Amino acid sequence: MSHQHDRALGALYGLAMGDALGMPTQIMPRRSIVARFGAVTGFEPGPAENPVSAGLPAGSVTDDTDQAVIVGRLLVDGNGHIDPLRLAQELLEWERAMKAKGSYDLLGPSTKAALEAVSRGVPPEEAGRSGSTNGAAMRITPVGVAFPDKPLEAFVDHVAAACRVTHDTTLGIASAAAVGAAVSRGVGGGGLEDAIAAGITAAAAGAERGHWVYGASIAARIEWAVDLVRGLPEAQALDRVSDLVGTSVASQESVPAAFAVLALADGEPWRACLLAANLGGDCDTIGAIAGAIAGSLSGASALPADALTTLRSVNGLDLEPLATS
Repeated sequence: MSHQHDRALGALYGLAMGDALGMPTQIMPRRSIVARFGAVTGFEPGPAENPVSAGLPAGSVTDDTDQAVIVGRLLVDGNGHIDPLRLAQELLEWERAMKAKGSYDLLGPSTKAALEAVSRGVPPEEAGRSGSTNGAAMRITPVGVAFPDKPLEAFVDHVAAACRVTHDTTLGIASAAAVGAAVSRGVGGGGLEDAIAAGITAAAAGAERGHWVYGASIAARIEWAVDLVRGLPEAQALDRVSDLVGTSVASQESVPAAFAVLALADGEPWRACLLAANLGGDCDTIGAIAGAIAGSLSGASALPADALTTLRSVNGLDLEPLATS
């Protein structure tokens, strides 16, 4: 296996690992996680009291992994191009299947609103004009795997195309560009600081695309969040991320939070994913983003073998074809 292929596979499985570790603690406040678990140290089943993840087996992935796989498959089928109407159809079909299983882990607010608009006949280029939450960022990793982050404008073109139908806004594209570029830089052989810098640069470029929506700069908040946790003990750093950066579905909270835990973990995938799981809020997505970037830096060969075994067996997950394609 080449180093680049190992890193591509690491990004995809790192995403799934962070997603699954954050599954049981999603939508919980950090203080409730501390009271319930002390600290999350590995895969846990969905607690009965969690209305989203109750009953899910330990190691289960959620919408973050499922939707990233959809994006990856469409990239392969389209030879690097994502058809916006087909993406809309695939996401709607995914939600129908989830509802049929009785799952409450469904489409996020921006994606749902956009796809309902498409269903009413709104053109794809108009449907995503208000999407500003983190749905595009959470599923952008395959774009980072597929394309180099330089030249920057060409890379942001690919990101914007993947965002168009649901998150065609300055915040939506900026947040997805940050994650995608950081993954791309990792897959290309970069280190932690390279990946963070690439994410910040791409976020600034992405903010020039799409429909303008108000909100703090993704690029500036990533840089601030990373600096915020430097040199702090983990528990104190997580409190700061929870209290100051925020862990909601808002792109300007969850995406900088993911970069903060990535920096706090010094780019180590398992540690980054665990830190995210202990944050609460939208921590499955924060973990998926941090895990994807960290996995791109280390490669799949550096991920815990038992964790990969769990992810594959519990979810029937085989990401090798996407990394190979």
